[in-house]
Amino acid sequence: MTINLDNLNEEQKKKILNLNNLQQSFEFITSQRLQVESTLRESELAIEELEKINPEDTVYKAIGGILVKSEKTKLLDEKKSLKVTLEMRLKTLKQKEDRVKSQIETMRKSLQADFEK
Repeated sequence: MTINLDNLNEEQKKKILNLNNLQQSFEFITSQRLQVESTLRESELAIEELEKINPEDTVYKAIGGILVKSEKTKLLDEKKSLKVTLEMRLKTLKQKEDRVKSQIETMRKSLQADFEK
């Protein structure tokens, strides 16, 4: 369905622009959530692997484009800390996503009611 903006009043135009902005925000938040989920999975896998190896085994961590020798316990602590941070970030993004989704649905219903008049 195509809507001619010239036939709409100012309030309806604002609602449509607001709906478009909300949809863009939703897409951006969803993209961020997917990135955080991916990084979280990588961290969980790294933690699993680090927990499998012996404490005296040599481990390396990537910094920039190079690998640097590190201690297993130090690296494991860093990964666990990162995991906690990512889990909190993921929770926040999911809440934002739900809130924006609800706002989109409310705005759609409002516009639909306007056009049914």
